[in-house]
Amino acid sequence: MSTDTPGSQSSLHRANLERVLRAVRMAGSLTQAEIARGTGLSAATVSNIVRELKESGTVVVADTSSGGRRARSVSLSGDAGIVVGIDFGHTHLRVAVGNLAHRVLAEESAPIDVDVSAQQGFDRAEAMVERLLTQAGFRSDKVIGVGLGVPGPIDVETGALGSTAILPGWTGIAPGRELAERLGMPVHVDNDANLGALGELVWGAGRGLSDLAYIKVASGVGAGLVVNGQIYRGPGGTAGEIGHITLDEAGPVCRCGNRGCLETFVGSRYLLSLLAPTLGQDLSLPRVVELAQQGDLGCRRVIADAGRQIGTGVATLCNLLNPRRVILGGDLAEAGELVLAPIRDSVARYAIPSAARQLSVVPGTLGGRAEVLGALALVMSEMGESGALGRA
Repeated sequence: MSTDTPGSQSSLHRANLERVLRAVRMAGSLTQAEIARGTGLSAATVSNIVRELKESGTVVVADTSSGGRRARSVSLSGDAGIVVGIDFGHTHLRVAVGNLAHRVLAEESAPIDVDVSAQQGFDRAEAMVERLLTQAGFRSDKVIGVGLGVPGPIDVETGALGSTAILPGWTGIAPGRELAERLGMPVHVDNDANLGALGELVWGAGRGLSDLAYIKVASGVGAGLVVNGQIYRGPGGTAGEIGHITLDEAGPVCRCGNRGCLETFVGSRYLLSLLAPTLGQDLSLPRVVELAQQGDLGCRRVIADAGRQIGTGVATLCNLLNPRRVILGGDLAEAGELVLAPIRDSVARYAIPSAARQLSVVPGTLGGRAEVLGALALVMSEMGESGALGRA
């Protein structure tokens, strides 16, 4: 009879090992006391597991301080494995290589028109991954997995993009399968808003929180939802489509087929169209933000109005999910208080007072890197423990 049956001491020990490894992997570094609090394990159990993992070379332990007291900081060994992140934006491709100790070893970004051809995009991504692995000094067989972000919802059953209206050149493409075949590596795929949420949760403005929403405002509008420390995707993978909350049933027709969606009032195409008569057609959202910060009244008005509309969507989200924090990402987030203050005004007006009081609305701290760092975190979140435990 196997000693690793459910409920056996061996099975329990392995489960505890996995809990400790996951906690450390997602945080990057934790004291033993923080591991105990986060996993619910006793201090003695954590101490024994950390000692075992240290002896096997899976973790490293260093002296540190916590609250003025001496403590021991635990992090995964730098050679415990390599992860790759790939972020396809509408106008850029960003790739990063990192290790499980949360150190980014190489990173590169290049302009790309992702709408033109999926195959061209995959060609560029494949070449960048190979180049960055060489630059970081690692062979491909050291890669545990690849995280891939795309600007659209992923069908959880087929792995294909769920909305061809977003990426018409990618119709019928399952990007995870395509890249896995090209790279010969496991690929985990998600939409850019979810990866932005993961990036900020693990690396940025959401660290230490278990409930938050990341809202990305760029060409479209999407939200990544973190509930109890996990990305919530919904059964079909479309949770967080905040851009398709209806604000005006008689409003502009949205690419989704409905009228007056939030996205039709705050997406970059609409905002730029408002300013084109006075500032010209060769205008970008980053330039609008720059002009607003320099005092341009028209740009300030457009950004403030967009903030109030976004705040209406945030208030709805607040009433439904009661998150602790909303993090704004994408080009519009660079406007800072010019957009954040109107968002907070709308939340105060439309959200349930108790939920609004608990909510903070802040800009992301990772900027354009949020999604690619989230892609690294996606691998850490989705990978099994077998690799690390095998080393243990």
